[in-house]
Order: sequence, then structure tokens, then C-alpha cells
Amino acid sequence: MKKLAVLTSGGDSPGMNAAIRAVVRKSIFEGYEVYGVYQGFQGLITDNIEKLELGDVGDIIQRGGTKLFSARCPEFIDAGVRKKGVENLKKHGIDALVVIGGDGSYRGAERLNGEGIRTIGVPGTIDNDINGTDFTIGFDTALNTIVDAVDRIRDTATSHERTFIIEVMGRDAGDLALWAGVAGGAETILIPEDASDIKAVAERIEAGMNRGKKHSIIIVAEGVMSAQECGKELRKYINVDTRESVLGHMQRGGKPTGNDRVLASRLGAFAVDLLKDGVSGCAVGIENNRLIETKFDKIFEEEHQIDRALYKLSQELSI
Repeated sequence: MKKLAVLTSGGDSPGMNAAIRAVVRKSIFEGYEVYGVYQGFQGLITDNIEKLELGDVGDIIQRGGTKLFSARCPEFIDAGVRKKGVENLKKHGIDALVVIGGDGSYRGAERLNGEGIRTIGVPGTIDNDINGTDFTIGFDTALNTIVDAVDRIRDTATSHERTFIIEVMGRDAGDLALWAGVAGGAETILIPEDASDIKAVAERIEAGMNRGKKHSIIIVAEGVMSAQECGKELRKYINVDTRESVLGHMQRGGKPTGNDRVLASRLGAFAVDLLKDGVSGCAVGIENNRLIETKFDKIFEEEHQIDRALYKLSQELSI
């Protein structure tokens, strides 16, 4: 291997820039030429590929988003479209690729690996829904963004004696909702991995009101229902004054936390180490603070599982 490339794909997450920086600087340290693919897999197809030097990744470790930009590219599933991307990489003499992103990005990387481009995946998504790692890049930052919003909303919930319903990201995974709910002291957490019993939620809120509780915080993952739908369902069972807040894409933005910067730096450098050692067709991750690699097919075998012990604790503490 003499040349490798790096791209970011799917939804952006804080810390992606730190991962890009690590891949570029580790590659140059090891004596490789490194290239940036702009606009994800779309950039492979359109040959939006440029050589990167040390200075190109200076002053980006603290920035949210991704310097290389990102784009959805559903047509990349087509073998003919992928062939264009492979040809463009080979035109530049690139035979290895680091893909930073989530599940969809990994599937694109796996297909490229089967077509002669050695690939390593780096988990970059705020949802924390990737198997083969305890944490994904961006999760910690998004979590802290949500917790800060919950703290602020709690102030007004207390002042006006209302129930606030806060909708957070998490289409198929409830990690953000769960962790933010525990950290923010939410009375109710609704996640996609568990059947939602709104009647039981209403009964718990009513019981709290009967013992003098003045306000409640409900955190709902977007994959369960919208905040507005949750409020409507709740009012079928209980007379309660609700306000709904949708945090939306603000959860993806902002400076990455120290934890995300360190995680991204470790994983990005580790990806280069694996390629250097001839390893490919897998993704890097962290487990019990130890760097690991997991083959793509194993990552896809099972659906991501929520931390059931933490979910049980959230219910015990919200009485």
C-alpha cells in the first residue's frame, strides 16, 4: 500500500473532523500518500478526490461537521455505479479506503472491499447504533447537547408546572434518549426497543401529581413517535398541560467533546494501522477501552441492542 483515501458518509457527527485528521496525519507519519474524497460515496463516482497534506487538516479537530462534506448516495448499491468509484480510485493509484460513517456507510465499504479496494470502517454517528463498538464518534457530544437542553427546559417546566415532552434523534436506536433521560433525570423515557405504553406513562404522571409533583420530563426517541403525537396520546388518559420540544438537527452540531476527539483520534489512527498490517473488510471500535476490529459481516449479523441494565435503572430512578 502506497496510497489510501478517507471519506465521510451519511449523517454528520461531531468528531468526524478529528477522525479525518487522525487518518491523514497517521498515514503521512507512516509514509503513505493520503487523499480526501469529498461528498462521500458520491465523490467517488464524480472523482471529487484530492491529495491531502498535513496543513489541510490543521485546526479542524475542534470543529463539528465534516471537512470532507457528506452526501446520501443510494445509487451506490448498483454495481455499475460502484465500478465508476473503483475506477476513479485506481486512477489515482489508491488501493485502500477509510470510510467514516454508520451502518449504510459500512455496507458501501463492504461492497468496495469485495471489489478490490481494501476498506476499514470507522463508526461515526450520533445514534450509537453500530455493533462492534461500545461508543460511536459523535454520541457523547450529541448526548451532552441534549442534556444541556433538558436542563434548560426543566427550569421552565418547574416554573410553569407543566409536563414537557422532548423529542430526540434515534429512528431505530434509543441510546440517545436513554442516556439523556438518565443524565437529565427524566421521569419517562420512550425508546424504539421497548413497546410504549402511554396509558402506563399517564398513570405514573398522575400518581406523581397526586403526591404533589409539579412537573415532568418525557424524552421520546423519534423512532417511537413525535413529541406532538406523544402529547396527544397522553391527553387521552390524563388532563395535563403539556409542551412539546423537538431538538432536531441541533443534536448533530457543535464542538465535539474531549471524549469524542480522543475516541476519533484513536479509531482513525487504528484504521491506518490495520491497513498497514494488511487487514481490511472490517470496522474499528472500542470495547472496555480497548481498540478492536470486527468483520463487516459480523457487524451486520445482529441488530444493535440497548443497554437493558441502564434502561431498568432509568425506570427504578424515575419513580
